[in-house]
Amino acid sequence: MLRISKITDYGTLLMTRMAVEPARVQSASELALALGLGVPVVSKILKSLARHGLLVAARGFRGGYSLSRSPERISLADIVDALEEQPFGMTQCSAAAGLCTREADCVVRTSWRSINGIVRRALEDVSVASMLQPSAGVRPGAGRQQGAGQQPVVLERTPRRIVAGPGLGPEVARKRRKQPTRMQP
Repeated sequence: MLRISKITDYGTLLMTRMAVEPARVQSASELALALGLGVPVVSKILKSLARHGLLVAARGFRGGYSLSRSPERISLADIVDALEEQPFGMTQCSAAAGLCTREADCVVRTSWRSINGIVRRALEDVSVASMLQPSAGVRPGAGRQQGAGQQPVVLERTPRRIVAGPGLGPEVARKRRKQPTRMQP
């Protein structure tokens, strides 16, 4: 199964949360609490994102991190590149040349490289801003600019999951958590 790492998944969640208020400096502990993640993991991810130029670090008493550019100009490919340990590739030989002994005689290498390019372009076409849009799925190239009348999605910590919805404020989330669950006999 093709899957990104948990670190990259959390990195995408952190970047999307920060995109709600892109200019605001947010601390690792504040983000960890808001998203229900551990502070050490969040700190590690934020440092890596800053090292790769996606975040700006501010030191001092009110220190933390903020986005280095607008969320419309940060793609999922940028996040994957910053957080994955190896170069992006669906297969070993599609990531870089010379990594496979069968490379010269491989009949599927060209196809895998083509598929790799398609997936890569799809990740490049999805911005962090588009991840905030509650549309019916993420469409490549969509969401680079927030349309008129659309409200951003607010991400908030709940005991077991992240609740996301257009304009979902703390008061709505609290009401949802307090409602008793009905059990069927």
